[in-house]
Amino acid sequence: MHNFRNLKIWQKSMDLTDLTLYYTSDLPPSERYNLIDQMNRSSCSIPSNIAEGSGKRTINHFAEFLTTALTSTFELETQLLICERRKYGNSEKLQNCLALTSEVQKMVFAFRDNLK
Repeated sequence: MHNFRNLKIWQKSMDLTDLTLYYTSDLPPSERYNLIDQMNRSSCSIPSNIAEGSGKRTINHFAEFLTTALTSTFELETQLLICERRKYGNSEKLQNCLALTSEVQKMVFAFRDNLK
């Protein structure tokens, strides 16, 4: 068992949820029930799955939740790239989100691989 609050991957993914919310506040209101909500759900799913997995009985179960967290990072990255294609929001905020998403992906990959 891990105390998820002490995990760097959880802390960084919490930063990503905040950064995503900050970025989506600049998106067009017409995306409120589309991209904005989906991006915020995707970003919240990452630390949520890390936390949930940390309480599982076995390392294999934890690894499954880390895989789910990882897939949420890919979902978020895709949504950010859609925003980039559509030229939505502040470009600097977008690039910061993409960079942190990539960092979290690498951290989750490494943590999951070291867990086994």
